[in-house]
Amino acid sequence: MASWSQRLPAEHYRTVQDALRGRLAGAGLDALCTDDPNDVAYLTGFFHHPGERPVAVLLDADRTVLVLPELEREHAQAQRAAAELVAFPEYPGLRPPLSYLPGTNRRARIGVPGSMTLARRDALAAAFPAATLSVTPLVDTMRQIKYPAEIALHAEAARITDRMLVAGRELIEQALRAGTDLPSEAELAAHVGGVGTGIMYAEHTDVVVVGLLAGGLVYAGANSAHPHALPSGYRLRAGDTFMLSLGCAVGGRYVEGERTFVLGEPSAQQRRYHDAVREAQQVGADAIRPGAVSSEVNRQCLQVIVDAGFGGYLRHRQGHGIGLGMHEPPWLADGDDTALAANMIVSNEPGLYVPEHAGYRISDSMLVTETGSRRLTSYPRGLDDLVISL
Repeated sequence: MASWSQRLPAEHYRTVQDALRGRLAGAGLDALCTDDPNDVAYLTGFFHHPGERPVAVLLDADRTVLVLPELEREHAQAQRAAAELVAFPEYPGLRPPLSYLPGTNRRARIGVPGSMTLARRDALAAAFPAATLSVTPLVDTMRQIKYPAEIALHAEAARITDRMLVAGRELIEQALRAGTDLPSEAELAAHVGGVGTGIMYAEHTDVVVVGLLAGGLVYAGANSAHPHALPSGYRLRAGDTFMLSLGCAVGGRYVEGERTFVLGEPSAQQRRYHDAVREAQQVGADAIRPGAVSSEVNRQCLQVIVDAGFGGYLRHRQGHGIGLGMHEPPWLADGDDTALAANMIVSNEPGLYVPEHAGYRISDSMLVTETGSRRLTSYPRGLDDLVISL
């Protein structure tokens, strides 16, 4: 397979920045300043690991400025960050880092994200004493609707996630054929993560390294009854229900794909639980379409599990938005009345969790289309395809 770059071109970021500029006046703003690392990446293409040294974007009608520590300048240049770079020497330094931003003496209405800490907002206010700061969801709202170039990255992440699911199953089947010990949760997690990262570096150039490049949660038996349990040394055994909750990020754009397997012939109980989740996931997929209200989509999906008599085993919502973050708006949950729109990407992951027995969850990353939705992840979902014969 020919390799291709994970990094989007400068033209993409100019389009994004111009779109944000076009929304400033309507939001009653002259500029926007964000230090959210995902916002920074979204607006400029600069990916970094946040720390005590501030990294922030200031965008107004005329320019896009990226303020960052001097030690990050070469990283930003290597990533072809689409912004004017302004570097400060060190933190805390003899001069406050945000004071290096241009235009600090002018009056302006500056929007900031809700994720900005109070300390960082105070530092920005001190750097712009004549400005008025207000929280705005502008970038959050923009990030929900993906550009075609972003969708291509998500689709590639889905392809790799499907291959990771295949690799996890194959590791177990190899052990069964060889008559050796079955892998532990931790060994499975390490294996599938290695497969995912290996594919990226073998088939892509300019790999964008983020917090979770490839991997996820692996849990079996009673451990899987805890939705976010971490992989342990527990070794799979015959009869186990086990879950591969995997995902990866290509170009910083995430996807998740999760399947619940059974090791050996399923019991009637295992089949009932799995079938209920499978039906709920299908109803949830059918409900995801433009104009559908997030909370109502969630209600339709989870009602299937309630109607099956398993409502007491519900622990979480149907799903959430996915983008530069694995979890981001919109939320397919009670309390979120966002209307879904074409080119949003959301997870569809209903689950039920039976204490002391197991958990059952199936997740696909869904692209909202003009007429409905389609799955980006495609690994089989029916129980008969998810049984590993002993």
